[in-house]
Amino acid sequence: MQNELLEYLSTFLTQPRLKLFDQVLEKRTNYITVVLEDIFQSQNASAVLRTCDCFGIQNIHIIENRNSFKISKEVALGASKWLTINKYNQADNNSLSAIRALKKKGYRIVATTPHKNDQSLTDFDLTKGKTALVFGSELPGISETIMNEADEFLKIPMHGFTESFNISVSAAIVLHQLTTLLREQPDINWSLKENEKNEIKLQWIKNTIKRSNLLEERFWSEKKQAGN
Repeated sequence: MQNELLEYLSTFLTQPRLKLFDQVLEKRTNYITVVLEDIFQSQNASAVLRTCDCFGIQNIHIIENRNSFKISKEVALGASKWLTINKYNQADNNSLSAIRALKKKGYRIVATTPHKNDQSLTDFDLTKGKTALVFGSELPGISETIMNEADEFLKIPMHGFTESFNISVSAAIVLHQLTTLLREQPDINWSLKENEKNEIKLQWIKNTIKRSNLLEERFWSEKKQAGN
């Protein structure tokens, strides 16, 4: 039935627009996902969303412990419209809830922070399985919960006096490296499944069409009448 709704709403968009959706979906992936833990500055969070969209990362996981997630429209430039954003803000320990949910989906948790058992970005092995990259809050960094639950630790090689990159810069560097490598791996099935593509495409169409909720109501009403 959802496919029928997709076909119905597709008639309200131009063919070039629908073709663009299909082209972008062919490059989208859930093999790599991004987790943002308690980001304070909306500019940083929004810049990461924009980077994720540019590199074809579809699912973003937002952990809200002390800080609420906010989007800066001037920085994100509409990127959130094309991403699937999952928020964790209902538990006593939202970080733990997010990590457990991701592990249940088969992701290995990779904390992007220096650690005694860390590995360099250039040595990271994508063939070991689906990867959830965790980026921590600007000042305190990744929480102790994430540190304890992480399967691996990843660092970006640096050669200056400053100890770390800005979070949005870190995300851009890591995602550029790993998405480039990912698409060069013939043995990794990183593409979205057809049902995932259809689900995302349907949401994109709803986000694009004005008053799409009214059109959807009309569709279900007509289907109900046709069934009587």
